[in-house]
Amino acid sequence: MDWQTSEDTVPSAPVTEADARLLLGRPPATGAWRDGDPVGDRHFAAFGAFRTEGGRELPGYRLAYETWGELNAARDNAVLVLHALTGDSHVRGPAGPGHPTAGWWGDIVGPGAPIDTDEWFVIAPNMLGGCQGSTGPASIAPDGYEWASRFPYLTTRDQVNAQVRLADALGIDRWAAVVGGSMGGMHALEWAISYPERVARLGVLSAPPVNTADQIALNSVQLEAISIDPRFQNGEYYDADAGDGPHRGLALARRMALLNYRSPTELNQRFQRSWQSGVSPLGHGGRFAVESYLDFHGNRFTRRFDANTYITLVEAMNSHDVGRDRGGVEDALARVTATALVLGIDSDRLFPIDGQHRIARGIPNALDGDRAVVLTSDFGHDGFLIETHAVGTHLRRLLDA
Repeated sequence: MDWQTSEDTVPSAPVTEADARLLLGRPPATGAWRDGDPVGDRHFAAFGAFRTEGGRELPGYRLAYETWGELNAARDNAVLVLHALTGDSHVRGPAGPGHPTAGWWGDIVGPGAPIDTDEWFVIAPNMLGGCQGSTGPASIAPDGYEWASRFPYLTTRDQVNAQVRLADALGIDRWAAVVGGSMGGMHALEWAISYPERVARLGVLSAPPVNTADQIALNSVQLEAISIDPRFQNGEYYDADAGDGPHRGLALARRMALLNYRSPTELNQRFQRSWQSGVSPLGHGGRFAVESYLDFHGNRFTRRFDANTYITLVEAMNSHDVGRDRGGVEDALARVTATALVLGIDSDRLFPIDGQHRIARGIPNALDGDRAVVLTSDFGHDGFLIETHAVGTHLRRLLDA
């Protein structure tokens, strides 16, 4: 559940006047990619009826995805890269028409990079329920209106099962590696447990085996922030004019989430008690710099994301429990046959390192035995996006295994 976009994979910094100018104008009712928008680097794959774990049915769905490199003749060099809660398929490449931000892991995926696209064929889909080209609440339903609040409840297993159809359509029977961080790590773990014969290597970064009560509680206040925005209108806001959508609730949810993604050390070191301007925040109407930082990124988020989608994906993340209906976490992890890299960040307060150690203990073929790799970083949960040199070193180990 991280800031998986390029501008968010750098250390926190005070908001400048140039930054503020980026947010001039009223935010749209939704920041979702819509049919008719520039396609950018996306490909699309369409599929038939899909029944969810909860028994609801989508009459059909689409996944947007991007690729880099070439699939070899043996079709055994494919690597699946899975994004986090608010990410998308744009792993590398510039911002431009169709892509509001530059790629979120360009230092990791590319020619000569740790996931070297001169050797590996990399595929990154936008998850089912997302808002950057895949079918989700902002998509048009068969009746000609957005799905909105009618979109079915999804679990992480539903999202992985949707990806399985994509692999089948691309003719990939077995992934050379499946790699993901945060919510993407949940998906990667589900792939290796549900379809062990289809995953040769597994990379789980900053993800837990279950979403705990503490994490569900943190998510619940974010969802409430969206739902109590009067402009949310129970999810029926897509016809609203710019500025009349639920942007305040969505921005507040994002601000709350950010506090879990970065560490106290980083925020304290970067901002201390500095002011945003020369106007004192001590009773004179000014603001602390860290307040402006949160506001800026919350408001910017509303221009590339969708409120209903946020609710759908957070609820899917809350469903995450690899042990559900499998005899418990340890029995589930024992199903993994892939060679696995399990990595966490020592300052992660969203998904603390004990969860990664539990995953490593339970997987029979973990690269580092019963302990996860622990990176030391001041950047908290987002360290797996920011500490690309260290993360890349360990991903090379995995792909060389």
